[in-house]
Amino acid sequence: MPEDETPAIRIHLDRLLAARGMTLTELSAQVGITVVNLSVLKNGRAKAIRFSTLSRICEALRCQPGDLITHDPAEPP
Repeated sequence: MPEDETPAIRIHLDRLLAARGMTLTELSAQVGITVVNLSVLKNGRAKAIRFSTLSRICEALRCQPGDLITHDPAEPP
């Protein structure tokens, strides 16, 4: 994907954290991923995510991958 192309993948980590009353620091401690890396994911700057990471996040937030990640090519950033 060219660098100037906006990805159509949206990450809803902030919404899930708010709904569960959890901070990024608390999630970091539960899943064993640095706050910095979770912040990159939360802010939509991640280029990829491992399935093992996705699984740990979903376990900690008691959600499905589709709750965390959506695809919407028509939605502007």
